Amino acid sequence: MKPRSQSFIIYVLLFTAIIAMVYFTVNQQNAKVVDIPINQLAADIREGKVKSITEDDSRLQITYKNNDQKSSTKDPNTPLITQLIDLGVTPDDLAVEDISVDIKLPGSFLGIISILSYILPFIILIALFWFIFRQAQGSNTAALSFGKSKARMFTGDHPTVTFEDVAGVEEAKEELQEIVEFLREPQKFIALGARIPKGVLLVGAPGTGKTLMAKAVSGEAGVPFFSISGSEFVEMFVGVGASRVRDLFEQAKRHSPSIVFVDEIDAVGRHRGAGLGGSHDEREQTLNQLLVEMDGFDTDTNVIIIAATNRPDILDPALLRPGRFDRRVTLDRPDIKGREEILEVHVKGKPIAPDVDLADIARSTPGFVGADLENLVNEAAILAARRNKRIIERPEFMESIERVIAGPERKSRLINPSEKRIIAYHEAGHAVVINALPEADNVQKVSIISRGEAGGYTIAFPEEDRMLKSRKQIMSDMITLLGGRAAEEIVFNDITSGASNDLERATKLARTMVMRLGMSDALGPMVYGKKEELVFLGREISEQRDYSEHIAEQIDTAIQELVQNAYQKAKDILNQYRTELDKVAEKLLEVESITAAQFFEIFPTPVEKTGGIPQIAV
Repeated sequence: MKPRSQSFIIYVLLFTAIIAMVYFTVNQQNAKVVDIPINQLAADIREGKVKSITEDDSRLQITYKNNDQKSSTKDPNTPLITQLIDLGVTPDDLAVEDISVDIKLPGSFLGIISILSYILPFIILIALFWFIFRQAQGSNTAALSFGKSKARMFTGDHPTVTFEDVAGVEEAKEELQEIVEFLREPQKFIALGARIPKGVLLVGAPGTGKTLMAKAVSGEAGVPFFSISGSEFVEMFVGVGASRVRDLFEQAKRHSPSIVFVDEIDAVGRHRGAGLGGSHDEREQTLNQLLVEMDGFDTDTNVIIIAATNRPDILDPALLRPGRFDRRVTLDRPDIKGREEILEVHVKGKPIAPDVDLADIARSTPGFVGADLENLVNEAAILAARRNKRIIERPEFMESIERVIAGPERKSRLINPSEKRIIAYHEAGHAVVINALPEADNVQKVSIISRGEAGGYTIAFPEEDRMLKSRKQIMSDMITLLGGRAAEEIVFNDITSGASNDLERATKLARTMVMRLGMSDALGPMVYGKKEELVFLGREISEQRDYSEHIAEQIDTAIQELVQNAYQKAKDILNQYRTELDKVAEKLLEVESITAAQFFEIFPTPVEKTGGIPQIAV
């Protein structure tokens, strides 16, 4: 019986017991009638006070002429009339007063009701205690299965996900196709003496489709698939995690060939012997058991382990060596072609307008992963439904891109005219600097409508995806970030707190250039500072200084110079294109949002942006 059904029965029994007790108490209270001896009844009859008598077995219910109710008891073996005559009542007394005497025949049903009214509460209480003890016994049984694996098993008879449902990661699919072939035809590999990788580690940024890829491998292979999260192994009690690992592999071996998928394996596979205040014994015992199961004496089982993580750098080296996870499959952020393929997968079954160009949407979403694109399509569908449309059109897709990047619009946010003017010039400053720099991206939209925590935003996308960034491109990013602050100073001769995030990002870029990328002329091509992190906490908490105080001074000076030079160049650009800056800001104050076409009508792309000699060196 399910716990919910048991709880329902207990509540019903409690409710019934309460009703029975209340009913019994009320009846008892109603039964509190004055009881008189039978000789008193005989005296009252002689005096002519009695109106009627009702005989119910040995009980007498007496009604007086003044409507009083009293009761009495007679000898059950002697008739009532005989007893009254023996007590001095004459037949004339009964006849003259015309006393009604009713005799009720004994009924078995009323007797049963009377008995049940006494014993039913006790029966219900006994049943209640029985259910409670039974439930406690079930809890003890659950305690015995505490060390059992919580993995969920899926059969491969009716796959819900295949390789056709995974797009944008063609190289990863090719790598995993070997696993599928081995599970389908293991003899082909065994005949050549080949050993299939025992473990496959899926590595990639969050949302790139690691879990989806593991499900696709299971669907393609058509074998049992055991899915579990790394956090489900670790419990408060020592030894439980190791027991669950043993039970998981026993189940997988019984159903071999099979696949075991461990999601977020970094929860249990972190580097041993590290962490704040020592290591976690339970987690380490679980990891040790996992290592033994993956490469123990039993090496002939057709069980393949697939694990997923976005932090391979914190995994224990013993877990990554050949013989355990001896193949690493990286799922990168998709390129423009991959994003288009992913969008095609997610728009299946959705009514899309004919003018929607998925290639254009893919071009407008650099850096988006599969989860972002799925969310984008879903947001577009929600917007179309909210606008009472029957198909999803291009405006909904463009709006959903902005929602994913910056959050929903906050049109209800009240901004006074002076602040609105500052925000307009701030965003116009970003846009003008972006359009003037040859290495910067292309402006797509400028808006002063608040989204999320931002008062306004400027969106710029590159013409094509890039894997590498040059020094000039990073410098152009810094100049672009500082364009809003520079516009405020030039136009209003004052600065505001609106550029706080821009300043933080620009400073971080400068520090990265100096300390990580070796892009400082003064300090040369060297990396300064070694990052340290607590593996158990999984985050960076300090940086080891492997340089002197003199070098630290030079680092601070180099960072300051980079930021100051970028800020000065942003001001030079805005002074040069002050007319365009004013026009863009006025247009923003008029319509609040301008598209790329409207922006380029006001400020055509300069010659240096399209390939000429740049007037401002970066």
